Formats: sequence, structure tokens, C-alpha cells
Amino acid sequence: MKSILSILMVFFALVGGAHAQEKVITGQVTDRESNLPLQGVEVSVLGKYKSTRTGQDGKYSIKAVDGDKLLFSFIAYQKQTVKVGKKTVINIALQPENQVLEEVVVTGVKGVAKMNDVSYQVASSSPGIMISRMPVSMDTESYKNIDENAFKSPLKDPLSTFAADVDAASYSNVRRMINAGNLPDRDAVRVEEMINYFQYDLKAPTNGDPVRIYTELGVSPWNKEHQLIRIALKAKDIPSAQLPASNFVFLIDVSGSMYAANKLPLVKSSLKLLVDQLRDQDRVAIVTYAGSAGVKLESTSGSQKMKIKEAIDELVSGGSTAGGAGIRKAYDIARQNFMKNGNNRIILASDGDFNVGASSDDDMEKLISKERESGVHLTVLGFGMGNLKDSKMELLANKGHGNYAYIDNISEARKAMVTEFGGTLFTVAKDVKIQVEFNPAYVQAYRLVGYENRLLAAEDFNNDAKLGGDMGVGHSVTAIYEIVPVGVKSSIIGTVDPLKYQDNKNAAQGTLNGELATVKFRYKEPESDKSKLQQVIVSNKMASIDQMSEDFRFATAVAELGMLLRNSDYKQEASYKNLVARAKAAKGKDDEGYRAEFIRMAENAAVLDKR
Repeated sequence: MKSILSILMVFFALVGGAHAQEKVITGQVTDRESNLPLQGVEVSVLGKYKSTRTGQDGKYSIKAVDGDKLLFSFIAYQKQTVKVGKKTVINIALQPENQVLEEVVVTGVKGVAKMNDVSYQVASSSPGIMISRMPVSMDTESYKNIDENAFKSPLKDPLSTFAADVDAASYSNVRRMINAGNLPDRDAVRVEEMINYFQYDLKAPTNGDPVRIYTELGVSPWNKEHQLIRIALKAKDIPSAQLPASNFVFLIDVSGSMYAANKLPLVKSSLKLLVDQLRDQDRVAIVTYAGSAGVKLESTSGSQKMKIKEAIDELVSGGSTAGGAGIRKAYDIARQNFMKNGNNRIILASDGDFNVGASSDDDMEKLISKERESGVHLTVLGFGMGNLKDSKMELLANKGHGNYAYIDNISEARKAMVTEFGGTLFTVAKDVKIQVEFNPAYVQAYRLVGYENRLLAAEDFNNDAKLGGDMGVGHSVTAIYEIVPVGVKSSIIGTVDPLKYQDNKNAAQGTLNGELATVKFRYKEPESDKSKLQQVIVSNKMASIDQMSEDFRFATAVAELGMLLRNSDYKQEASYKNLVARAKAAKGKDDEGYRAEFIRMAENAAVLDKR
């Protein structure tokens, strides 16, 4: 009897001791790529029937003892196990798997579906609903092929013409890849978009013009015998209170491919930042699309911010992707609420992975080309990774009188929606085109750095029916030309034998008048169909790189990084070491830290390139 009592006393002592050691473990689970909180992550104690899930803020609370292990499980993320030990706070950053969720196909009744040992609530009340999620490869991102601009002779091609573009999506997308430890696909690197990601110290026009032009001529840092012309346009500033009333339509992709934390959840956070900028006179409607398109919120006054945010919070992902139907519906809603003399704009948030109905690039170009005649502009916000259709997103923005930004984190969303609110969403000059005529008396050859997707024929410059680029409030556009001066022997430009059937001696040689080039640009007022012309002369007066402005030196550092990342045929003596040193010396005023971030990114790219 005594032995039985002794055994029972030891048993109860052990049990009591175990309960005495039990403690509350708290923490937060985030996505390692985006640092955003993950809702619905299962947190369980291994070997025990005890589990919980993270809330909307990614936080959890569970009881465990020092010897327990916690298992963190979430669909499309790698599972992670952590020993409790003496810790009471355990924060976890989950790594996305090499597959993402593509679609949610609804086929059963309201209830709970289970997949990969994780349960999901089915939100539909239709009969027989069941959720199935199809994995797709992470390597389905698409980028338009870029045939790099070559050097041209002003004797044969005296004019260089292109649409002034202010998109900056390529920069943040490239940053995302480098931060993840990978060098970007070369066609993901659009050098002009990297340069134009940054704001430069340019004075806006004060004479009533919407745009002002600047030029600089200096030595090329990647070939000391060559020269660089920097051409910059600066749009006028307008105080927020004086901006025209806005008729916004948020067009949101809620298909299954938008499930990941850096997609729809980040879309919601980003658009709510924009909602905070709305004034009472502004209006917002919300159109969503998955398998079909629908109106989530009718046009609503900006004074009802909570109502708009609640509609955004209610969005969930699931279904296929009828992007074409969504675009048509958004234009219909924008036209119904059209504001004369106002800012009428659709803001599309998507990964661009359309797969139902009209979905090809040609389909999208035809659709947007037709719809843009309505006077409604289009801003495209790209989200996510793995299946990002960058080529389609860029095409939509270019053809839709709009712009394209890639949002990889909440800081980038703040830049687009708050810091550069006017430049992103309010056009002050449309169909902006630049044409440069080079004087062969001084220029042996020239090359436009970037803008391959925005080149125009010489005759397009004076044709108001041909699209140019759009510029928003306070925005700037920078373009760089590399020049081979007359008399410089440069193997990179190549040679051509003298023509046999033409009089080579009588070829035009230009005029020694001190003018290196003439820069012309055309633009239209937002409500006008007729363009206006301005022009400036670039004098043949060159300065050393150290004498150039901080903006010139920094912009050339960004261009140099772009050429290295593309492994450009024209990179010549470009180097990470030199561009980083130049960027550090030319960082200047950097309140938002964007230039410092660029320097870190370039240093990381150098390490990856060596690897």
C-alpha cells in the first residue's frame, strides 16, 4: 500500500511540476520576403493536441513548457520548428516555398476544406462547394525582350526620337530580386526606369508651362574618351489642395494567384494609404475580378474613408483571372462617374496573370487602345513574385495614358501613394516626346541609354496621333545619351566601308557653330489634343565628371549599375566599385533614404555578380 501511495505521489508531483512550468508564449509570424504579418498561420505544440492560429496582425498566443517545440505551418510556406526553451516571445519569419497558389476553384458546400494538413474556411453558401488550389512554378515571370540601343552615326541617323516615360517599376522589381539574393533577369532591367526612380534637384517651371527642360554635358565615367548628355524634364508643382477633384476606380485582382502575403494583403494596405489622401470632393469606386468582374463598391465620396476601407478589408482571393472583363467594367464605371475637368483614373492592382477571356498582350493592347479615348487614365500597380507578368503590366500602362509601378513592400507603397501622390496619379502633361538632332561636326556617334520600348520614328514627333509619355505633378524625366566625339578612335562603334554608288565626299559634315545638339520636346495639356513645342541647344562645352552636378553623377551611377546588371554590350569600363564611390559622393540630400538604399543594393549586386 505504501509503495502504491509513493508511486501516486511521484506521479502527481511530476504532473504538478509540468503544469507549474507551463507558460504563455506570444509572438508574431511574418513573410520573410515582404516583412508583412501572416494571418491564419497554424501554431501547434509538437506531440500535443494544442494549437492556435495567428490573427490579422500575425500575432499568436499559446501555452507550452520549456521542453516543447512549436511548429509553424502555412500553405505555400516552408514549415518551421522552434524549441521553446526559456523564451516567452518567439517571432518567426516564414520562407515562401518554390510554388505559389494559382487558383481557387469553387465546386462544393459552405464549410471547411483541408489541404496539405491545413484547414481553410469555405466562404461560399452555394451548394456543393469545395476549395482546390493548384500550384504553379515560381519561374513563370514574363519580361519583354529588350534589344539594346546601339551607337548610331548622325550622318545617317541625325534624329533620335522617343516617348518620355516616367515609369519606375523596373527599379523596385530589380531591388526585390537582389534583396532575395538573386541577380535579375536581364530583360527585367530597364535602365531608364532605374534612373527615373529617383527625384532630382530641378526647379519646376514658373512661367505657366507644365514642363521645363534642362541639359548637361560631361565626361562618361565608363569611358573617359566619350561624353554623356543628360536631358531632364521637370513638371510643374501643384499644391494638393489645388489638385482637381478625382474620380478613381480601384480595379483589384482577387483571383487565386493573388493569395500570397505580398499580393492581395499588400494591395489592401497600399490602397488604404491612398484612401487616407482623399479629399471630400474625390470619389472612389471598387471593381474586382476573378472568374468574372463585379462592383464591390459604388462610387463613394472621399469623406467616407471608413466605408471605403471596410470594403477593401472584405476582399478575399479565389478563382481564375478574367482581367479583360475587369478592365472593361472599370472603364464603364469610370465613364458613368466621369468628372469634366477632373482627374479620371483607374488604378489597377494585379500580378498581371490574366487567364480567362481576352488575356494576350495583343488582346490587352487592342482593349486599352480603344478605352483610352474615353479620357480615363490608367495607373498600373504590380504586386508579387513568381508569376509576375511585367510585360503585360508595362504594356497596359504605356497604352493607357498612364504609369506603372511595382510595389514590393509597404515602403514602396508609401512612396507611390503618399510621398509621390501627385506625380503618380495627376497628369499635367501627356504625350510628351523628345527628339534630339546631333551635329556631325562634333558627334561621330551617339547612343540612347535605355528607352528601347519607347522609341519612335522621326516623323512620329510631329504627329499628334502618336502616343508619347505622361508626366505627373512635380515629376521629372531623365534621359542619358552617350557620345563619341569626332576624332576619337572607338572600337565599340564599329566601321562601315565607303559607299560604292554614292558620293562619299559630299556627305553632310555638320556646322562648326559650337552646337553639339538641339533638343526638342512636345507635350499636350491634359485636356488638349494639340501639342506644343519647346527646344534648347546643347553647347559643345564639356566639363569633367567632378565638375558635374550631384544629380548628373548619381544618375550616371544608376545607369552604370543598370548596364552591369544587363551585362550590356556597351558597358565598356563600367565597374561596381566606381559607380558605388560616385553614388556615395553624389548622394546629396536624401531625406527618404532612397539613394542610400541604392548604394546598398549596388554593393549587394557586386557580391552576387562575383558569386
